[in-house]
Amino acid sequence: MSSTVGRDDKNRNGSSSKRKYDRVKESSSSDSDDYVPYIPVKERKKQQLMKLGRLRHIKEEGLAGKSSSENERDREENEDDDGQVWGRKSNISLLDQHTELKRMAEAKKESALEKQLKEEEKILESVAENKALMGVAELAKGIQYEDPIKTSWRPPRIILSAGPERSEKIRRKLRILAEGEDVPTPLTSFKQMKLHRGIIHGLEKKGITKPTPIQVQGIPTVLSGRDMIGIAFTGSGKTLVFVLPLIMFCLEQEVGMPFMPNEGPYGLIICPSRELAKQTFDIVQHYTNSLRAEGCPEIRSCLAIGGVPPAESLKVIGRGVHIMVATPGRLMDMLGKKTVKLDVCRYLCMDEADRMIDMGFEEDVRTIFSFFRGQRQSLLFSATMPKKIQNFARSALVKPVTINVGRAGAASMNVIQEVDYVKQEAKIVYLLECLQKTPPPVLIFAEKKQDVDAIHEYLLLKGVEAVAIHGGKDQEERSRSVEAFRKAKKDVLVATDVASKGLDFADVQHVINYDMPDDVENYVHRIGRTGRSGKTGIATTFINKSNDESVLLDLKHLLMEAKQKVPPFLLELCSENEKYLNLGDERGCSYCGGLGHRITECPKLEAIQNKQASNIGRRDYLASNAADY
Repeated sequence: MSSTVGRDDKNRNGSSSKRKYDRVKESSSSDSDDYVPYIPVKERKKQQLMKLGRLRHIKEEGLAGKSSSENERDREENEDDDGQVWGRKSNISLLDQHTELKRMAEAKKESALEKQLKEEEKILESVAENKALMGVAELAKGIQYEDPIKTSWRPPRIILSAGPERSEKIRRKLRILAEGEDVPTPLTSFKQMKLHRGIIHGLEKKGITKPTPIQVQGIPTVLSGRDMIGIAFTGSGKTLVFVLPLIMFCLEQEVGMPFMPNEGPYGLIICPSRELAKQTFDIVQHYTNSLRAEGCPEIRSCLAIGGVPPAESLKVIGRGVHIMVATPGRLMDMLGKKTVKLDVCRYLCMDEADRMIDMGFEEDVRTIFSFFRGQRQSLLFSATMPKKIQNFARSALVKPVTINVGRAGAASMNVIQEVDYVKQEAKIVYLLECLQKTPPPVLIFAEKKQDVDAIHEYLLLKGVEAVAIHGGKDQEERSRSVEAFRKAKKDVLVATDVASKGLDFADVQHVINYDMPDDVENYVHRIGRTGRSGKTGIATTFINKSNDESVLLDLKHLLMEAKQKVPPFLLELCSENEKYLNLGDERGCSYCGGLGHRITECPKLEAIQNKQASNIGRRDYLASNAADY
């Protein structure tokens, strides 16, 4: 009896255990779609050895006894992600197998590069402007110009008869890269450009007898009436590329039909800073005075900049003005008050164009474009113009010619760049030691206005003849300081970046960066104040731990590109994505032009996006508050 009871209990226990196991199995299979059954240790070892190729013959024997569908399933199980069947290759040497594996690794690497490029393309598309850089009226009416403006200028027949081979030879020799449809032929002398003898005499007075590479290709392009993007390193003579053709056009207009009172301007030159506008105005006046000395009609020009009463400009405008040089703020003010009209203006030049288009100023440029009453010849010039800005600028141009002498954003090869690690508290004392490197004149740049004032005061206390300019000083004091430095009455000029764009000071021996700017483009413009017109200069830059690593990486690669000495503390810096710095046609970042990073980690783009995001939130908040009240 007891044995029977025990057996019944055992059966009940066994059946209940089996039912419990089945329920657990069913619940686990129903609850989880990715349920993996238990694989014995022996089978796992066998699979591992199969992947290593130790038992390939066993696999082959097993495949021989299976159906085709089972064989196909096993083959899929033993393939890796690239479709490669792993196993011993008896007829291939180990060296060949190694080569094949290396090739597969390179293929994977290439796919990673393609992935990086696709990611960058998406970012560029997201930051690209959807609206063309055109006037509001032109955008609203859908006005589009198909053909460039026609001019009466033609190159010499002997040059045209030489054919395109001559042009290509000159471009290769001078390292000029010209892109666009029907690029005009380059001309290697001012006489070939058919400039007036008064202008040639003015050039000779300045000691200019031979055109620079940007002038060789740029001046014939502008004289032909073509829209143009001109990119060349600082000190390469870009100003004459747009000034001389404009004076020739105005002379032709004045001879054909003299300008009436309140008519004009025919040509408009926009500069980002007051100092650069004043310098450009002085250059225009030099060559118009040279024409006047040769008995030509008067070519009138005016200067419209902030900080200067507009009465003098209005006086010239009242007589009829041919050329106006202006800063965007004053120009928009005068256009808004209708003291200036652009009805007859057919020539527009934007110097340092990337600065005016970048950082959200494109709306101001569109507003200025809206005051034109017809097609215009548009010219954009800069030493630093990333692809993003170039592509955006092309939307405002008609069949443009892009002329590039050197890489956009590259530093001048005539500047010896030295980088010193200096602690923040030791900078101002180390300045005196740096001033001993070269004789005056010397330029010192600082980011903050208070640093400029502190350096200026320190140098005066040490007996150094110095002047200072920054945005906080009134225009009269700024002009007086610049003129004193230009005429060698003062030895040192201390300035913020208002003096870094386009200003030309004769014989500046040395540029000192008291601090590294937050943008490597500003660094290129700063050091470009020396080493101009073929001369050699020195640039010394102070850096320390307070500088952002991304800017220092850009500086490191800029030094390497210019074949300059890179200090050890910069060489130690290394980006995680340094292997991706040179991809496709674009080196470094396609947004800001920095060589030490890609657009995926661009600090400038990140800062702009953060600023836009904060502005959007603030605007919404203010709008909601306004609605409540």
